[in-house]
Formats: sequence, C-alpha cells, structure tokens
Amino acid sequence: MDEEPIKSLWVRIKGRAGTGDIIAVVCYRPPDQGDRADEALYRQIGAASRSQALVLTGDFNHPDICWRDNAAERKQSRKFLECVDDNFLLHVIEEPTRRCAMLDLILTNKEGLVGDVKLKGSLGCSDHETVEFRILRAARRARSKLTTLDFSRADFGLFRDLLGGIPWDKALEGRGAQDSWLIFKGHLLQAQGRCIPTKSKLSKNTKRPPWMNKELWAKTNKKRKPTEGGSKGR
Repeated sequence: MDEEPIKSLWVRIKGRAGTGDIIAVVCYRPPDQGDRADEALYRQIGAASRSQALVLTGDFNHPDICWRDNAAERKQSRKFLECVDDNFLLHVIEEPTRRCAMLDLILTNKEGLVGDVKLKGSLGCSDHETVEFRILRAARRARSKLTTLDFSRADFGLFRDLLGGIPWDKALEGRGAQDSWLIFKGHLLQAQGRCIPTKSKLSKNTKRPPWMNKELWAKTNKKRKPTEGGSKGR
C-alpha cells in the first residue's frame, strides 16, 4: 500500500571525525492531514531518531497542545505527543510562534544540540514568527530550564473571577466525562497562565516546598534552633 506524500525536506549534515552525522528536517503538516500520512511521518521520525542525532523543525499545526503539561485535546495531537515521547524528543521553543499558538516547533533527540533559539518577527506577509537557532556540532551541556509555579506572586482574585465567569452549564452541556474534563482543564490552564507566574527551579534537592514563603520558612527554622542548640550544649 502506497503511503501518502509528506511535505518534508531531510538534510544530512556531515559530522567531523568521531562526532557522527546530524539529520536536519523541515516539515509542514497541513491542518487537514490524514492519519495515514501522520503515521508515515512518525515512522520516519522514529527511524531517524534511533540512528543518529536529529533536529526536527517545522509547522505541525497542533495548536491545542499544552507543552507544559504534555497534554492535548484532539486525538491527532495526542498521537503526535506519543511520537515525541516514544522517541525522547526535546521541545526547545517556549513562546507562541503564530498569535497565541505554538505551531512552529524545534525538536531534537540530543540535549544541547540546539542552542541560541530566538524569535525574529514575521517575514514578508506571513503571520508566523521567524525562528532562528544554531545547531551545535559538539553538543554542549544545556543549563536546566526547570520551572515551578510561584504561588507567592499569584493573583488568586483574578483566578477566581476568570473561572467563576465561565457559563459552565452551557460549556459542558451534552458533553461526556472526557470532553468535559478537557474543556475544564483548558480553562484552568489558561487562568493559571494569566494569574500564577513561574520561576526557575534552582535545585532538585531544595527542602522548601513551593507553597512556603520566606516568612513561614524563617519561622520553621527558628523553631528548630533551640533543639539543635540544646543538643550541642550537652
């Protein structure tokens, strides 16, 4: 059975001695692309990612994907996320590339292979952002980009107003449990993005939970000091 054509360009970048080659792919996935073409693309991605370093770029037209939570509403988008997870691909773009949607992606199977990612504005009459980045022949150790929600700076009043202002009866009318959950989750994440800022997670070994502010942390440590001092004075 012949496979549907896939709109993609594959380039092999010859590596220096001992470094191996790099496969760079530019792909355009039409919004109405069928399942057969998607599956053919995923097979190609899987074969390439298992054999050498891969940099996969392009417009994949999955605006419903929430990369922060690795979740999506549509079945085809969830299939794409499965391909990304199965091949251990890293997503390196963190900002919307077309209005509020993240349609254009850069994915790689090797940490530190892609660097200096910048959005450079639209080109010509296109409404997509131009993405500029570097492929590093010697993959450098990337600094951690782990973030956590900063509840100490959250606007909980606005959070309640945003969720309380949604006509839930109409929004969930006639929906099943799964669809209702996805709708609720979408509104929840939108409100979270507007009301709860994020901050860098400096250490995986930190003992202070994210909900504990500096004042509570100081009081907790102050309570511990007499016991610690008493044991030293014996």
